[in-house]
Amino acid sequence: MITVLLVVQLAAALPPDSSLAARITARIAAVPAAQVSVAYVDLETRDTLYIRADTVMHAASTMKIPVMVQLYRDAAAKSFSLDQGLMVVNHFASFADGSPFELVPSEDGDTTLYREAGNRVPIRRLIHLMITRSSNLATDILISLAGPDRINATLRSLGADHTSVLRGVQDIKAFDAGMINTTTARDLATILTAIETGQADNEASTRAMRDHLLADEFNDRIPAGVPRGVKVAHKTGEITAVAHDAAIVYPPGRKPYVLVVMTRGIPDLSVAAALTADISRLVYARATGAAK
Repeated sequence: MITVLLVVQLAAALPPDSSLAARITARIAAVPAAQVSVAYVDLETRDTLYIRADTVMHAASTMKIPVMVQLYRDAAAKSFSLDQGLMVVNHFASFADGSPFELVPSEDGDTTLYREAGNRVPIRRLIHLMITRSSNLATDILISLAGPDRINATLRSLGADHTSVLRGVQDIKAFDAGMINTTTARDLATILTAIETGQADNEASTRAMRDHLLADEFNDRIPAGVPRGVKVAHKTGEITAVAHDAAIVYPPGRKPYVLVVMTRGIPDLSVAAALTADISRLVYARATGAAK
């Protein structure tokens, strides 16, 4: 059994003997070989909890959040209208060497968009599919419009210093060249906090971003750990042995909190999902005063 080493960094509001930190750490340790990062930021109490939150991991589909942020910022700057249609195509140039590649529909979380090849689809709807159904095809159509360089500049301006969006999805040449989209739990929490507090862009844009995140259809992780009816604006991501969820949770009668759980080294997605849901359950209990 591989010992999981956890670096727990606690704000003053959560002392070292915090039951939340201890319970989360114990739950993580119950999964052999699991590498888990957690970031918790409570916008009501200002409590924070970071567990290996600066560990850089493959971003998987959480990289779609920065793409969305950049597109809304560009639209607010009048670079284009979100109602503008983009042609649906399944042929792209690798960000590594410009060589052509296509996406494999069976490896995409959403296959509906492939049926619209040759048609123009509004940017706003492409963003919605990218977030709510994790459409890889929508992502690769949109990322060229957003531009990795500008996405990364925006990330730095928001304080997400260890997140890099370098390529689209299924760009194997770029992957083989070492162009990996990466992030940390702390950075994802920073980005979501910026969306919730309006720092990511203007009020209308950040409200629309939250609406997309609230409509995510994959709810087996952080949403599974909160009571039915509690709103969760979030984005999941997974590749082989990697599973993440980054969320803004809205308990009734208080300001929301941000929770990010990133996992790797867990081959069974259902095990990673259950672990994430349990961490979410512990955090919700702490945030709402239900912890015992």
